[in-house]
Amino acid sequence: MYPPPPPARVTDTAIRAYLSRYLARHPDQTERVRPFSEALAAGTARMTDRRTLPGHVTTGALVVSEDGRLLQIAHKSLGRWLNPGGHVEPEDASPLDAARRELLEETGLGAEHITLLGDPILPLAVDAHRIPANPAKDEPEHWHFDFRYAFLLNGIPGTTEVELQLEEVDDHRWIPLDQAGLGEDTARLAAVLETAVTNAAAGGS
Repeated sequence: MYPPPPPARVTDTAIRAYLSRYLARHPDQTERVRPFSEALAAGTARMTDRRTLPGHVTTGALVVSEDGRLLQIAHKSLGRWLNPGGHVEPEDASPLDAARRELLEETGLGAEHITLLGDPILPLAVDAHRIPANPAKDEPEHWHFDFRYAFLLNGIPGTTEVELQLEEVDDHRWIPLDQAGLGEDTARLAAVLETAVTNAAAGGS
């Protein structure tokens, strides 16, 4: 399917530390990420290698505007609206770096267009979800263990230009948070957005 990957900067030891730190802050999420924890405990293959089964680490970027809208992209191969994101590459120094890189690649936004919301070493959310088989890539059904980070758009949707990576993405939209299908992550994302907007207003007053 894929050639052997070069050595990774993000090790399984680092992944365990990120997940442990997240669960220490959010112990109520233990059941949600149980498949991830079990895969890490098995320790049979590198978790950032996309060939690792039954699952491997991915990252996602939740980009919100000050007026509470979320950026979604239309993913060609899956035929679904998704958040920007993807696999961790060997050059990525952390899951956060991977999320930021994927965001900029898929949307054409510049680094100056986004600001991280929250703790740089603690993702907003961690999720475990199933990915359907892809015969074209010889990929069986498998898990994605997704580190999700929140970013604020430094601008107004529609005036900050989005240039899509057309090989994988063919459309984008800004959708109200309560319509974005984020489930239990919606309240957490709304909270960090409110804090950021409040702090920005206080700093400008």
